[in-house]
Amino acid sequence: MKLTEIKGNLFDSKDDYFTHCISSDCEMGVGIAVEMNKKFRLKNGLLQFSEEERKHPACILVNGVFNLITKKKYFNKPTYESLKESLRKMRILMIHNQVRDISMPRIGCGLDKLSWPNVRDIIKQVFDGVDCEINVYYL
Repeated sequence: MKLTEIKGNLFDSKDDYFTHCISSDCEMGVGIAVEMNKKFRLKNGLLQFSEEERKHPACILVNGVFNLITKKKYFNKPTYESLKESLRKMRILMIHNQVRDISMPRIGCGLDKLSWPNVRDIIKQVFDGVDCEINVYYL
């Protein structure tokens, strides 16, 4: 796994796959989730999955976006463990779908208030040994 941090706009990425964090209720009303939903029309696709499938922690792939479901309600905060388990499920989906390149923001570190150095370590641990490149965008 190669992790690269890039100062710039996530949506300028040339990668075909993206990831971000959401809640089981799929509200996506604030933060980068708003832009992701607009760009990739995620909400309708996500709501086609059952509540059990959307129960956190989970990862659901819709329209080229790995939606990391890290908390129950939009106003809740994720834990490092719920993020880690969502990333483990993303890893399985990436391998199954032969995804090699993915772009993401500093997941869990904006409105969700997790620490980027801790999250970066979790990403490195979860994806250790996987043939992929993860591009992390920040402003």
